[in-house]
Amino acid sequence: MGRRISIISGKGGVGKTTVAANLSAALAKLGKKVVVIDADVAMANLALFFGLQSAPITLQDVLRGEAEIYDAMYEGPNGLIIVPSGLSLQEYRRVNPEKMEEVLRGLENEFDYVFLDAPAGIEDNTMAAMAAASEAIFVVTPDKASIADAIKAKLSAERVGVKPYGVIINMVRGIPGEPSEDDVKNIMELAVLGSVPEDDEVRRTLLLKKPSPVVVRRPDSPAAKAFMEIASRIAGVQMKQEPKKDFLTVIKTIFKSVFKKK
Repeated sequence: MGRRISIISGKGGVGKTTVAANLSAALAKLGKKVVVIDADVAMANLALFFGLQSAPITLQDVLRGEAEIYDAMYEGPNGLIIVPSGLSLQEYRRVNPEKMEEVLRGLENEFDYVFLDAPAGIEDNTMAAMAAASEAIFVVTPDKASIADAIKAKLSAERVGVKPYGVIINMVRGIPGEPSEDDVKNIMELAVLGSVPEDDEVRRTLLLKKPSPVVVRRPDSPAAKAFMEIASRIAGVQMKQEPKKDFLTVIKTIFKSVFKKK
């Protein structure tokens, strides 16, 4: 039995969709069966991370009763399955968000992880996406306003019977005054799954002709490494550590390469 998890933020602009795209892609890299769903049917953005903005069938079609959920599934990197939402506001007006739980029912029997990229805030659409999951991960940035709004979102999740699982701190710059992981843990009374540093490579994702999550496109970047560590923690998988070379070993390697050239 898989897990159905909503990715939630109390406010917009904290990189929630970036986290949803990269966390799901990271777990797929670890060999997990993962589907990520753009449950933000009003302000959909997940498709942009995978170049699926022109997908012919989307979650909006499913919520209107015009298609099945499997018709809106598209394969991404490492076998990741993406269910995008349409970008048309006109089509959104005909969508019934209350059907979210119904159309997603049973997916956890086929996937290890079902992620829902929920709308920001605590409006009706957000509550519908929340209620369609059994657990919630909250995304915050290291500032008081973001954390305060996330606390409200946590309370809302608990109100609809969704278990708060953990919090991810995004866009960490490491400047004086930023709340630490311990600060966030104590304020939200919730485990911190990890911190993702501010990284220009993340911003470049949506500027490319062929976009792809940073964990796929630039796995050596600081943000990608952080996402992989968080995914490993969630999956209970030990990350492979590169063996550290002591100073003497490095010197010997350099000398060997020099003598070979001669």
